[in-house]
Amino acid sequence: MIAGIELGLIYAIMALGVYLTFRVLDFPDLTVDQSFTSGAATAAMVILHGGSPWFATVVGFVVGAFAGLITALLHTKARINGLLAGILTMTALYSVNLRLMGGKANLALLREETVFTPLREAGLQGTVVGVLLLLVGVLLVKLALDWFLYTDAGLAMQATGDNPEMIRSFGVNTDRQKILGLCLSNALVGLSGALIAQYQGFADIGMGIGMIVVGLASVILGQGIFGTRTVVIATLAVILGSVLYRLVITVALQAGLNPSDMKLISAVLVVIALVLPQLGVYKRWKRHRTLRAAQAVQADVRSRARRTVDTGVSGRTGA
Repeated sequence: MIAGIELGLIYAIMALGVYLTFRVLDFPDLTVDQSFTSGAATAAMVILHGGSPWFATVVGFVVGAFAGLITALLHTKARINGLLAGILTMTALYSVNLRLMGGKANLALLREETVFTPLREAGLQGTVVGVLLLLVGVLLVKLALDWFLYTDAGLAMQATGDNPEMIRSFGVNTDRQKILGLCLSNALVGLSGALIAQYQGFADIGMGIGMIVVGLASVILGQGIFGTRTVVIATLAVILGSVLYRLVITVALQAGLNPSDMKLISAVLVVIALVLPQLGVYKRWKRHRTLRAAQAVQADVRSRARRTVDTGVSGRTGA
């Protein structure tokens, strides 16, 4: 179960990247399936050639960004449909990733030093302390993304996803926002891939297949349960959704389900997360929760107003 939480936290970085395109930019980016593998493959090759695991992780981040840049240029400059641009890049990257891996379908890192080696040697991997350390790292990524989305560039990116015509009327170049968003999104995906390869001890050419579904499941599941009122809450919900998703997969495997059925389970989870908000029971529960929150705020305001009045009265009495 601890291992499931650790994996959920690492995959949460990828889910944050999917959130950036799926929710913020409203862009159906299928590059994710192979940019994840690109990050893992490049990190593995750097480590196998004697490079620092931290440098390898940064390289995975940069390569992911480059994959997103290709999709962005195909869409914004070549005017190719966003969905098709992602498919074209994803298809091309399969061959590129094979070349990056030296023509091998699998690269083993079991005897190599990785960013997780200190945790493993200290006996912290697979423990609560290890989970807390990973949580700190993921929260740092989340806070950096939150900060960015509240900058001028981040607000322009959100506006590009919400209403591109309106933001263009204010002189904002929406193509640049899409390029920036896709680069940042796939950079996070590549970073997650680099970390997963080091955590699991191998990089595989097929490890990114279905990753977009995993990311969407984390985003939809988390935000459906925990809400999306603000950017800070939305990104936190994505992280919690990723951990929850990975725990469901872990429980399913421990229950004896075939590992080859995991893609099916992922798809079913996404369908449930999409259908659930449309059900009457869920809508009533959400209205009830919203009403209770509003009543709590109203009670707090009344309490503060009463204290203010009491303070004023006691002040006049003392005078």
